[in-house]
Amino acid sequence: MAMQSLLFPIEYQPSAHWKYRTDPFLELRMFRTSPGGPHLRYICFYKPYGVLTQFSDSQGRPTLKHFIDVPDVYPVGRLDRDSEGLLLLSDDGAFAHRLTDPRYGHPRTYWAQVEGVPEAAALERLRIGVELDRVRTRPAQVDGIAPPSLPERSVAIRYRAHIPTSWLSLTLTEGRNRQVRRMTAAVGHPTLRLVRVAVGQLFLGDLVPGQWRDLTAQELRLSMLKLAYKPTR
Repeated sequence: MAMQSLLFPIEYQPSAHWKYRTDPFLELRMFRTSPGGPHLRYICFYKPYGVLTQFSDSQGRPTLKHFIDVPDVYPVGRLDRDSEGLLLLSDDGAFAHRLTDPRYGHPRTYWAQVEGVPEAAALERLRIGVELDRVRTRPAQVDGIAPPSLPERSVAIRYRAHIPTSWLSLTLTEGRNRQVRRMTAAVGHPTLRLVRVAVGQLFLGDLVPGQWRDLTAQELRLSMLKLAYKPTR
């Protein structure tokens, strides 16, 4: 798998302004709006390690509030505190529902640094599915990759001098609790570092930890088309 294709999939050329509305059946429909008109927010955020996927915490731990000051947006799905990478936020509930509901099976791609070097048999088990809580995971796309160029993590991973590490790219179509970590552990290769690099047609790109941006019009168009929403004429 080419690393560059995940980080920089297309040349973005924002050219239109879009708004989204839902009908009673949660079909999201696109229609053009004039610049400066009413709009919803769709945000890409590089969640750093150690940050909770929420805006408040009674224990005073770092949350999204420390990085994002946009009102009324909420995480689209979640990313564990000890995981990093792409987190989407929006005030569009139907968009969030369609993107995260497991019935729709939208892909999420992760890069995982694991203990050891998985053999072909272990990779094949991950691809066809492993049992978690007596339920087999959905088939996944799993490949070994060269160590990616990523920012240093704020807390170093655990190294063992006599155990090598390697990197995997895993694309899943479901989001069970700590799924990637549990899957790699099930085949004997615990995850040491986990970075989400893509959700559907949306990519981490050149964001750095703690940085966010609004999605471009082209990114939204591609995402909505992939989500099979019908344009309003």
